[in-house]
Amino acid sequence: MSVLYVVATPIGNLKDITFRAVETLKEVDYIAAEDTRKARILLKTYLIEKPLISYHKDNEEKSSQHLINLILKGHSIALISEAGTPGISDPGYPLLQKAKENHIDIIPIPGVSAVITALSVSTLPTDKFLFIGFLPMKKGKKRKILELYKDLQIPVVLYESPYRIVQTLELIKEIFGNIEIFIGRELTKLYEEKLIASTEEMIEIFSQKKAKGEFVIILNLKKESGT
Repeated sequence: MSVLYVVATPIGNLKDITFRAVETLKEVDYIAAEDTRKARILLKTYLIEKPLISYHKDNEEKSSQHLINLILKGHSIALISEAGTPGISDPGYPLLQKAKENHIDIIPIPGVSAVITALSVSTLPTDKFLFIGFLPMKKGKKRKILELYKDLQIPVVLYESPYRIVQTLELIKEIFGNIEIFIGRELTKLYEEKLIASTEEMIEIFSQKKAKGEFVIILNLKKESGT
């Protein structure tokens, strides 16, 4: 069947995959993967043998057209990212746009997302939130984006690397003050870490240790009633 499946995969623990995702990966003709090495580990775990096609941020345009051509010839393809849900701060947009233009059916196979995983255990108000993904690397551009939300009154969720975590926290303090922050690191993995503290406390914590893994940061911008 000529179809594109968007398949969510685990963000750490390989058991965090749905039965439907495993079935889909076993049934499709090809799997388009952001990181083929990590994809092979996942597929081997679930005894899945399918041809892999590399699909990452540096070859999105070229690879997208190749994948669309395969689908138009009658093949089914599953898109998976390195971890989590494709398209959420991961490659996928060009492929989905081309699929839409060619009237190809796009079927979601939902599952794990680092954003939702972090929000679910943050203990912050999560009835409304804003997700802004990765910030630019340059401090000036980063500041401009964060300043857009300084008057917002709902939690803001972003991703950051361990190499820029302290710089970003210091910038958050400059713009938003000493607010409450949740940080999730290595979520669902062996060394999972979840912290909730003030901006100043977070700066102190991560200035004193070299932490690995991707960070999910949630800023509590919700004002208390009466303040």
